[in-house]
Amino acid sequence: MARILRPYGKKRGERRTGSKRLGSYGEALFFLCVLAMGAAGLYVMLAEWILPEWRANQHFAEAECTVLGTRVGTRQVDNGIQYYPEVWIRYRAQSQQREAWTYKLAPVYVGDRPAAEALIEGFEVGQTYPCWYDPQNAERAVLVRQYTWWLWLLLVVPASFVILGSAGLVRALLHTSTSAERRAALVQRAAGLELFEDNQAMGERYPGIPRPSSINDSPGTHLAYRLPIDVSPGWKLLGVLLICLFWNGIVGLAIGGVVSDFVAGRGSWLAAAFLVPFAIVGMGFIVALVRQVLVTSGVGGVRLEVSDHPLVPGEAYTLFFSQSGRLRMNSLAILLVCEEEATYRQGTDTRTARQRVFEKQLYRRESFQVRPGMPFEDECELVVPEAAMHSFQSQHNEVKWELLVRGDVAGWPDYERRFSIVVYPQGARVAAV
Repeated sequence: MARILRPYGKKRGERRTGSKRLGSYGEALFFLCVLAMGAAGLYVMLAEWILPEWRANQHFAEAECTVLGTRVGTRQVDNGIQYYPEVWIRYRAQSQQREAWTYKLAPVYVGDRPAAEALIEGFEVGQTYPCWYDPQNAERAVLVRQYTWWLWLLLVVPASFVILGSAGLVRALLHTSTSAERRAALVQRAAGLELFEDNQAMGERYPGIPRPSSINDSPGTHLAYRLPIDVSPGWKLLGVLLICLFWNGIVGLAIGGVVSDFVAGRGSWLAAAFLVPFAIVGMGFIVALVRQVLVTSGVGGVRLEVSDHPLVPGEAYTLFFSQSGRLRMNSLAILLVCEEEATYRQGTDTRTARQRVFEKQLYRRESFQVRPGMPFEDECELVVPEAAMHSFQSQHNEVKWELLVRGDVAGWPDYERRFSIVVYPQGARVAAV
């Protein structure tokens, strides 16, 4: 058991050995705790504040009441005394006359007595006013109905915990439930889809070249293969949304606490000034979210197809491009790029350096319109230079080839889409399936 669930890693040179299964279980437990905290917070907020307030505003029945008296109540808290207003009313509900001390559904606490008295000074003893009572419990009535907007804003905090916890838990469970045998079977299945000469021989001859099977799995509608996009705009939007909700939810909670302190008469300008940089960062996240929403919703699908894959330097291929949506394009360009990436250790830190070593424009079109239901489509020639380095991937180094689609949209944020390709060395022979 200790060998299977080793609770620590043993260092061997630059490697650490340990239980990956325990790591997966620990990751699942962590996200389960995040999900549980978010669900508990969401339940408390909905059950105690949000839903009762919503019912009071939407489903309470209206009646007339007579004010019999007013008063200001007090309660002792850690940092002093808080005051809350109450009005004694008599009203008729469900064929019975009832009396109750009330104001709002949830007590309104303020920091000083004059502020509490100001809330009820408009209610005169002996006068009649509208009130609302709960049809399910006629003993409960309110004189004031309104939404507390900051409570609804605070919902983003537990909601972001639920989303993050759920996504992380699903990912961890899927990773844990995939056995080594299953992963090996998937690798063998992918290897069976290779379009090159004998897979074992190619693997021995080019051990550092990424396999193109994940790209070749998708047939095109015009050409042989449809290239997969590196990062879907929808996933980018989800990532920015989660970060925005998480950050602004916590900042909003802190701002709500500072505002409550000012309302109660014990606010601190130092605490308010401390929150300003965090609020500015939150506004930056909101701007990024709005921009990503515009890019995701306004820019339609981008599709690239290639006549053959993997690519070999010096040979010519046909590239098909399709852009859908409703856009007025200033320009659209397709570029072939190659980037080198190196991962190295500097002291105790691990750093990654990236450099673009090759860039060539394959296609450019300016000033045209993309209409709904009529995607803009065109073709161009794709040639990898004869002296180019092939694709390469190892633990610390990578040579990555990509096709970049850049769009300059009139009156809309610009966009860029990346499509990975695999380049084999010169002389690699493509075999029939």
